[in-house]
Amino acid sequence: MDKKATRDAYGEALVELGKKDPRIVVLDADLSGSTRTAKFAKEFPDRFFNMGIAEQNLMVAAAGFAITGFIPFASTFAIFATGRAWEPIRQSIAYSNINVKIVASHAGITVGEDGGSHQAVEDITLMRVIPNMHVFVPADATETRKVIEKVVEIEGPCYVRTGRSKVPIIFDDNYKFEPGKAHRVREGKDVSIIATGIEVYESLRAAELLKREGISASVVNMSSIKPIDKEIIVEEAESTGRIVTVEEHSIYGGLGSAVAEVLCQSLPAKLKIIGIKDEFGISGKAEELVKYFGLDSESIAREVKRFLNE
Repeated sequence: MDKKATRDAYGEALVELGKKDPRIVVLDADLSGSTRTAKFAKEFPDRFFNMGIAEQNLMVAAAGFAITGFIPFASTFAIFATGRAWEPIRQSIAYSNINVKIVASHAGITVGEDGGSHQAVEDITLMRVIPNMHVFVPADATETRKVIEKVVEIEGPCYVRTGRSKVPIIFDDNYKFEPGKAHRVREGKDVSIIATGIEVYESLRAAELLKREGISASVVNMSSIKPIDKEIIVEEAESTGRIVTVEEHSIYGGLGSAVAEVLCQSLPAKLKIIGIKDEFGISGKAEELVKYFGLDSESIAREVKRFLNE
């Protein structure tokens, strides 16, 4: 399969949107080469602002742009966007429901050799808990482009999680993204796998491995973490009775927690949460870390079988 980093798709989408809408401005924290906002800077230098290594100022400035009618995209690494700048995001953006789009790259353990200090595995939790904030985690480059196009239409703050490493392209150009809607990308009757981000592809591969052993697994791409698609979660619970969530993120407060909240209030079902346990990341190659943390297709299939046998 063709591969492309979601951060690359973000950079390209920004340029295309910038050509259509002069209200779009981009701010970065001295990481435009890595976040791929440098592409926008080259095309529209008068609408790009390098705020330096000052992420808190970055978010407050973005709020100012939004108040004056612009549509600002604020980008930096996920660890800095959601960690160092959390309070300005809460107070200056979300509290007043300001129209700022935060697109953070280098999320999750696939940052690789940068190590645990730069591997944000709690960013979804930090953004999901803030009122008014939309949270989206695209599965591939195609969906990233569709998400970026859609967040321009949303009036209010949005957080979009992108990654450093190249990942397989799952969807074609006919794919449609809608906030609050998930996509069932594979039908199954024995167990439901609900995944987000790069784990959608790994879950699809896991479903193929399970099929060889006579296990029929459905796979749902939950790219909209907030708002979340409650309807499809309930449908899967009614259909299989067993839900497995998979995310390149902490098991606390992310996709798994969001699904658990829906199930306990709507239709209780057995749930297994696969993700980063109560630990930080480590340094290593992205593909090695995915396997080390049990997020590769073989590990997912193994956990699903164990879950079904409980």
